[in-house]
Amino acid sequence: MVMTVEVAVQEALEAALKTFDGVPAGFVPELEKPRAARFGDLSSNCALKLARHLRRPPLAIAQALVAELVLDPLLVDSCEVVRPGFINFRFARGHLYQALADCLDAGPCYGRSTEGRDRTVLVEFVSANPTGPLTVGHGRNAVLGDTIANMLEWTGYTVAREYYYNDAGRQMRVLGASVRARYEQMLFQKGLLPPGMQYATKLLDRGSGEEPRLVPASFPDDGYLGAYIAEVALRLVDKWGARLLRTPDLRPFIDEAETLIFASIRRTLKRLGIRMDTFFNERSLYDNGALEEVLGLLEESGYLYRKEGATWLRTSALDKDQDTVLVKSSGEPTYRLPDIAYHRDKVARGYDACIDIFGADHIATYPDILRALRVLNVDADRIEVIIYQFVTLTRAGQEIKMSTRRATFVTLDALIQEVGPDVTRFFFVMRSAGRHLEFDLDLAKEASDKNPVFYLQYAHARICSIVAKARGVGLVTGSRPSSLALLSHPAELALIRSLVRFPKVLLKAAQAREPHRLTVYLRSVAEAFSRFYHECRIIKEPSPIAGARMALAIATRTVLANGLSVLGISAPERMDRRDETP
Repeated sequence: MVMTVEVAVQEALEAALKTFDGVPAGFVPELEKPRAARFGDLSSNCALKLARHLRRPPLAIAQALVAELVLDPLLVDSCEVVRPGFINFRFARGHLYQALADCLDAGPCYGRSTEGRDRTVLVEFVSANPTGPLTVGHGRNAVLGDTIANMLEWTGYTVAREYYYNDAGRQMRVLGASVRARYEQMLFQKGLLPPGMQYATKLLDRGSGEEPRLVPASFPDDGYLGAYIAEVALRLVDKWGARLLRTPDLRPFIDEAETLIFASIRRTLKRLGIRMDTFFNERSLYDNGALEEVLGLLEESGYLYRKEGATWLRTSALDKDQDTVLVKSSGEPTYRLPDIAYHRDKVARGYDACIDIFGADHIATYPDILRALRVLNVDADRIEVIIYQFVTLTRAGQEIKMSTRRATFVTLDALIQEVGPDVTRFFFVMRSAGRHLEFDLDLAKEASDKNPVFYLQYAHARICSIVAKARGVGLVTGSRPSSLALLSHPAELALIRSLVRFPKVLLKAAQAREPHRLTVYLRSVAEAFSRFYHECRIIKEPSPIAGARMALAIATRTVLANGLSVLGISAPERMDRRDETP
């Protein structure tokens, strides 16, 4: 495997550095892929990093280091020093052929590793309260979380996916009041209001460019206006008639809304191939006394005090400019208190790591949770927070304003309906989570090489077509040829070099929690295959070289299929485009 040669080079560098005086204790030379193929397969900048410690020019350090290196010629063909002090290594061809053979032998398992063996990870993502359908913003959260979970599973971790939600509190009361108001409206429209009961309306004007709306007089000013509210109300009318008007309790309205909305959320996630292992209800933290226990422990620690009827966490003593309210003067907890209790519960469950996927609006608030956990002597280092930036939809170069009133792709379902689940998933992870994502709907729907999803899937389908045609002329494709050393064309070697990087790329992407690294890599594989495809014939060549090239094509198919699988994207065997003659 590729990791073998990297380990060998790493050990050789470390051994050579022991002959130098002044190298800092614990210094580890780093290896990375050079930016250009002409610089080889691996590169180290350790000479540049050691220059200030050794008080010598980086170029002189690199040259002296290379003179001390002992490298296995079966793994490394050559190494050279490049200004201002990089050391570049080029793999031996025998190693490349063996790595290609490993890919062919592993097949669907190629890329899997045991890095995370015996380690457990809880990934919490989506976590939208059941107050409405999932939005485009929730979509980026969902795909990021699920893809990170996939990458961790491929690298040996035992992963659990969790959805945290709250079906109590103010948001849910507003939801229930919104449904009740629409329920009354439905009864009025159907002539089912009890005798003597009046039905009144009001004009709701929220500003922000929205047109005023005529709503039931009982509709809350900050109520939910989506069409799904009317759907819930209609079900209640069909189920109960006017009987729910006899009670002021909002619970029947909340429960019906939660049931229907969660069913919708589950359907949407299923369309994206996302499954949750557990759903954790915030309300359970109220019911089992976890909030009171957290408050008691924080008070014992001396970091809790009361002021003007509210309960405060003394975060000003914990590297924050000001203190933080945990319980309002009304007696209602802010979201931070149940979040502290929830994360305390997660760590107590024994996971080696707990990963949270949060939107950018949490960037200034989640540190409060970690501060409180440290006060509680909870191992907050087990918690990782990934912050993603928001999504902008564009068409014809123009931003589409997110508006419930205009119903322009506010829901994730609408986006999936427009571009399909594969494109939706790919586009949500093709940029770093820390970057704002511009989701180009025109590009997403284009069936050409400009569309990155189409480009990868078509490369896979093209190889499937080649395999089928090869079988049709009797070319054996089910086993590796006896010698891959026939693959010596520059395009063949470049493709091999690209393919054998897959295990490392996947491992690094999993370690960094950065799925976009995999999307960039798969594009490079497809590009390398395209060059190989146009420069190296397969079927019409003599049998030995045709067999070797066929094996290379199959290995490429394996890497594309495995990489797309990690991303949760299909690898079709046929697509609506005419294949060229291989």
